[in-house]
Amino acid sequence: MKKYCVVISKILLLLFVSVPLFSQQKIGFINTKMIREKLPDAKLAEQRCQTMVDEWKRELKSMEDKEEALQFEISKNRLVWSDAEKQKADKELKDLQTKRLKYANEKFSQSTYNEYDKIVEDIMRPVEEKIFATVQEVAAKERYDFIWDQSTMPLPYVNFKYDITLKVLKALGVDVSTEEAEQQKKIDSDARNDEDRRKAASQTPRGRSRGEKAQPTMQVPVQEANPTLNPIEMKEPERLRPQGE
Repeated sequence: MKKYCVVISKILLLLFVSVPLFSQQKIGFINTKMIREKLPDAKLAEQRCQTMVDEWKRELKSMEDKEEALQFEISKNRLVWSDAEKQKADKELKDLQTKRLKYANEKFSQSTYNEYDKIVEDIMRPVEEKIFATVQEVAAKERYDFIWDQSTMPLPYVNFKYDITLKVLKALGVDVSTEEAEQQKKIDSDARNDEDRRKAASQTPRGRSRGEKAQPTMQVPVQEANPTLNPIEMKEPERLRPQGE
């Protein structure tokens, strides 16, 4: 999962370095860390992972206690034990240390694909897939071309009107009414959005300025046709008179 995030971050960095190529694209962002913290399914998955980790730590602590107890016995009886007894105790202590180190490496080693990484991946995969699918759904609905993850690739400035994190959470069934109010404050306090609002306020449908009232349409009364005249007589009555009259 860590390698996946690194690869995604590099791709996103390449996109933003090449901004001119994507100047016509609509780009938004999310914060997956916030989504996981508020999504009940993610919390439950993290609790399951933490329960397993706690059990492994208790087992390691039990091994360490056995080592310390045996070390104490060796120190206390070294002068009275025979050479055979000393060798037996030393071998037992070494075996305990080897067993503990092997167990720790299997569970938490940073240099290999350990059991912790496997458990986290297996438990979190359904949650991550659910989040990913929802992000795609919301992004398509909002007509975004690119979505980047703020939690893995922070930037010095973002305009929160392009933040779809709360929309994703709402689509996942999470109540974010409080967070929406906070986000709106961030949007309102952004000077760039003030400029956009002024431009929007200065324009109304059909190009009228704000406050300008529509002019009433002049109603032209329609004269009823005289049933005794045909259409030609109504349009050009003079042409029907004989010349010389």
